Amino acid sequence: MRQPEWWCLGYALGKDTEVTGVKIKEILQKGFSLSFEVFPPARDGNIDALFVAIEELQVLRPDFISVTYGAGGGNKEQTIAIAARIKQHCPCEALAHLTCVGSNSAAIASIIDALVAEGIENILALRGDPPRGEASFQPLAGGFHFARELVAFIRSRGDFCVGVAGYPEKHPEASSIGADIAHLQQKVMAGADFITTQMFFDNDVFWRFMDSVRKVGVSVPILPGIFPVLNYKQVAKIDALSQAKIPRVLLEKIMALRDKPEETEKYGIEFAVRQAEQLISGKVDGIHFYTMNKSAAAIQIVRDIGLYR
Repeated sequence: MRQPEWWCLGYALGKDTEVTGVKIKEILQKGFSLSFEVFPPARDGNIDALFVAIEELQVLRPDFISVTYGAGGGNKEQTIAIAARIKQHCPCEALAHLTCVGSNSAAIASIIDALVAEGIENILALRGDPPRGEASFQPLAGGFHFARELVAFIRSRGDFCVGVAGYPEKHPEASSIGADIAHLQQKVMAGADFITTQMFFDNDVFWRFMDSVRKVGVSVPILPGIFPVLNYKQVAKIDALSQAKIPRVLLEKIMALRDKPEETEKYGIEFAVRQAEQLISGKVDGIHFYTMNKSAAAIQIVRDIGLYR
């Protein structure tokens, strides 16, 4: 791949670009947004590969890149460090994930202060999944039970732009879609500025979710999350991560091509392109891609959609 004229991580530039603060809500007010998600690698040796992927994604001129929080509250230092590096060296904004897992309010306050010190003012507030091996979420003493409490707490700590998660197929722990929409409404009432959805593969599910959210008076921007399925091993990961339903046509094709990785990836990209094109034609507020720390497929999808800007 040809490198962009500038290098976002400073490997060639050798110095920081100017750090300016832009809130994601301001970006969304101007129109359609393009964004990507990355996560702290499990092994330190993969961090350079992640930075290369982030650098390569800059050719697409994304509006922001989000950095997830480690499972069970782990890797939070890496989350801060990666988001800070994006903030300091990339033209796009950084969105740092923050969860309630494994931290009380004092610890979360310290994390927020660390983000402020790095100039990060965009935070995705999540309750978070139970730590591995635990059946249900249990907050620490002095911690938060719900994402709405975290949203309000972040708001109390400064002038942040706060995003929250939405679940087109409902959160796995929610008793019903209606109950889950009510929880989302509460998060917005607590101060959330925008919603990024969990991955989904059926756009009809997303449009029903949108209708339900708007009917209860939630008007903040909603960014649909797209996860390109590039190999059959990701099917199990999707179930573990989100329990999102994979349409039969996609599942059967991926499994039929399981021994043909290049064809599998090609079909997965084509499916994601069609899904994104349909969403864009429906006038969504933006598209958020789950990259799994890889750049090539995301770049191909965005170019095929015609969003290369």
